[in-house]
Amino acid sequence: MSATTPQTRTVPAPSRTVTGFLSARPVWLVGVLATLAGAVVTEAFALLARAAGVPMEAASPGATEAARIPVGGFFGGVVFWSVAGIVLAVVLARWARKPARTFTVTTVALTALSLAGPAVAPHTAVSTQVVLAVSHVVAAAVIIPLLARRLSGIRR
Repeated sequence: MSATTPQTRTVPAPSRTVTGFLSARPVWLVGVLATLAGAVVTEAFALLARAAGVPMEAASPGATEAARIPVGGFFGGVVFWSVAGIVLAVVLARWARKPARTFTVTTVALTALSLAGPAVAPHTAVSTQVVLAVSHVVAAAVIIPLLARRLSGIRR
């Protein structure tokens, strides 16, 4: 450049990615946000299944008949069961040598185990069993990566 031309230097704007936002937050808060996202996505999936005509009636083991799964039931179920996952993430963040890996392996294994519930649900249509099983995977696919990503920033 010549002496008469001013030099202009472009500085890129700071990146505000979701994972960047979450990496600066406490593990419990990331867990709550991931749970809410997972619950919304899972409930939306269930609503689509309802609209497609899947009967939303299921029975627990030992029940004599299926009960209606209410609208919002998937959302509530995800929130209820995710509390244990949030507690697990907080404990691993504090004491685990490799918290992200331990969390991912544990929660994927627990998700796989959770698929047994819908598979053995008595008095439940096969289509409903499939929706219940897939909903477990949908919730896990949203929640586990977000929490694992947050835990990956923790080193011992």
